[in-house]
Amino acid sequence: MKARRNVVLGLALLFLGALVAFAQGPEMGTWKLNEAKSKFGPGATKNHTVKYEAAGDNIKVTVDGTTADGKAVHSEWTGKFDGKDYPCTGDPTIDSRAYTKINDHTLELTNKLSGKVTTTGRIVVSPDGKTRTVTTTSTDEKGKKTKSTAVYDKE
Repeated sequence: MKARRNVVLGLALLFLGALVAFAQGPEMGTWKLNEAKSKFGPGATKNHTVKYEAAGDNIKVTVDGTTADGKAVHSEWTGKFDGKDYPCTGDPTIDSRAYTKINDHTLELTNKLSGKVTTTGRIVVSPDGKTRTVTTTSTDEKGKKTKSTAVYDKE
């Protein structure tokens, strides 16, 4: 009887673990820039590492990269993929970001500074979950638009 209870408890824990893993989504984890497969517009920041992790019932996104002139940048955002603006810290070009979940493998993003949209983009994780492609359009303070495509490999 005791062995049966342990087996049932073990199976329940295994099932719960699988549900949590699938609920997190394919974007979760650490992504490294594959510069050879990426194409950056003039003046674009290169985000070398992007990490998605659970933060309670929110998602935390941590980005480390370099600006076009080689200065290190680090930003953090915590929120939900619900299309609402949440504060973004550490990046002087934006103060909020919104992610909208399109489907299980696609997110749209909008960065803003003082309420004005500065960057829009689409994030697509490959069906096998190993590659993440981020296509963005940014507008600088002079109104010039820049398009970039960054490809990331999952660590």
